[in-house]
Amino acid sequence: NRISDYKDIDTLFRRIWLSYFKWPLDTLENYYEVSYKTIREHFFNSEWYEVYDFVEFVAQNYPDERREGNKQFMEACNSILERELSAYRFVGDKITQITSEEEISEIEEALRIPKPLRNVRTHIKTALELLADRKSPDYRNSIKESISAVEAISELVAKNPNASLGQALKEIGKKVSLHPALKSAFSSLYGYTSSADGIRHALLDEPNLTFEDAKFMLVSCSAFVNYLIAKAS
Repeated sequence: NRISDYKDIDTLFRRIWLSYFKWPLDTLENYYEVSYKTIREHFFNSEWYEVYDFVEFVAQNYPDERREGNKQFMEACNSILERELSAYRFVGDKITQITSEEEISEIEEALRIPKPLRNVRTHIKTALELLADRKSPDYRNSIKESISAVEAISELVAKNPNASLGQALKEIGKKVSLHPALKSAFSSLYGYTSSADGIRHALLDEPNLTFEDAKFMLVSCSAFVNYLIAKAS
């Protein structure tokens, strides 16, 4: 069968050839069986991290306008990864070293926040991308992006472009009561997000920031963003 007989597969194969393999398109065979064999051989001869790179690329590049096929593919992959006790899962459309369903849920909820809050969503998305980069993860800037998401939502909730997290909490406190334990947790996070010298700068000046540091901030800031949106609505 010719690849061109299957529009979506044809588009996907072309994207794999050109953007993943970085091979000239005129070397792509038009017969499905031949091109499929080439892709299959590459997959089964790849290093472990290259397998994740390839699967991630397919999830991001399958040409489904409604993204339903992409979503089903990622869900199927996560089921297999869980069954095989892999340390990786899809979060959004990135494969990263986060396996807790609760943590994944918080991040994905933050990635789905509506367009009026796209600045907040962009910070979370960038933090995830920097964390999930298997070749050169950037934990420091991932943490910065997570913190920036909290700062951005704080400004929106307080309706003040210069609002601190503390000011945003005061605005929320006028509308709803906050549990003492939550206030304590938010106060701790406020230390990280303060623009003044202190915990935030001490954290970012730490020379040995780890995956765990960046993951903690991404999950915590995602959860906090989700909470502020829910309470402010």
